Amino acid sequence: QVQLVESGGGLVQPGGSLRLSCAASASRSDFNYLAMGWYRQAPGKQREVVAIISSGALITYADSVKGRFTISRDNAKNKNTAYLQMNSLKPEDTAVYYCNVKTTVGNYWGQGTQVTVSS
Repeated sequence: QVQLVESGGGLVQPGGSLRLSCAASASRSDFNYLAMGWYRQAPGKQREVVAIISSGALITYADSVKGRFTISRDNAKNKNTAYLQMNSLKPEDTAVYYCNVKTTVGNYWGQGTQVTVSS
């Protein structure tokens, strides 16, 4: 199985920045990572995609975060970590952010990290 550990959430003022990290580890090696991404869920709303980066480095962003958020990935040997750099944060970015990893053996989610944008 694949375990995901997220970090980097917190409280920030509007216009501020945060960087989220998602470190993936696995007890097996007979699979391939297909994509890593970030989703978010605000209170009373459905979970939505924020950004996805594929194993081929293709990147997709939600329209609401284009130009403000940047997803990146460190897939050096024995290390699979995804980052989400969030700039110019707005109150509407407030949500629980979840890391997601798609592999050839399954789809995995992190525990979520709270991001609150408020003055």
